[in-house]
Amino acid sequence: MFVRDLPEFAGRRLVDADTPMWADWRDIRLKGFTRPDGTVARPVKNSTVLREMNLYRNVFTIARREWKWIDVNPFTDVASPPNGTPRERRPDPWKEIRPIVRWLGYRTGQEPVTKSQEVALAYLVALRSGMRAKELLGLGKGTLNMRTGVAEVRHKMQYLTKRPRQIPLPRPALRLLRAVEHREMCFSVSADSLSTLFRKAKIALGIANLTFHDSRGEALTRLSKKVDVLTLSRISGIKNLKILMEHYYRETSEQIAARL
Repeated sequence: MFVRDLPEFAGRRLVDADTPMWADWRDIRLKGFTRPDGTVARPVKNSTVLREMNLYRNVFTIARREWKWIDVNPFTDVASPPNGTPRERRPDPWKEIRPIVRWLGYRTGQEPVTKSQEVALAYLVALRSGMRAKELLGLGKGTLNMRTGVAEVRHKMQYLTKRPRQIPLPRPALRLLRAVEHREMCFSVSADSLSTLFRKAKIALGIANLTFHDSRGEALTRLSKKVDVLTLSRISGIKNLKILMEHYYRETSEQIAARL
């Protein structure tokens, strides 16, 4: 990203990547900017900048503590943007989920033939497992064990843990995956194509303010009624229970009251 989009930052030595530079980078990402080739990079959400800041902060922490390449972590004094309002959007099973799957041309139990059908199957599995799109697209013979019901996926901290994250899959998700378990890779659609095809389905059906990633919140909200919070944390890979509650538990107060 830096070499292509922000060459003035990429050309700096590590020791010169100071706090003011990263503060400028934060503001540029939040406001959007024009790339050297003239294309426009749109503004990103606070949560995106926070996620990227955490990644870079860890890089500089290792460079300072272990490698002794720098004396000061520049992120120590960089103010983080506030967390955005947690999403509460949940897809409606009858008015949104079923129409999306039908528009994409998929019938459950059948092996998907087209990319659109693969997107529909991935969406259904996500709604039952809470897996991210990137994790789903990495499923295959080497990462999916249908006998034990466990999937193994790479994660951002794997360079420290030295092992992939293991995800226990609910039985409904495993039933859906039987249609593609014989494949070397369960899904051949790319992440970009998945996003594009899902967006086309939404637009065609007039569905607003829904993302593929909302399936993760929906799945974890459903699973919260079946397992305890520590098990839910293990399934989701989210160790911070506050994040799990605020960003992925999407049952409304009215829905909770109806169960009491």
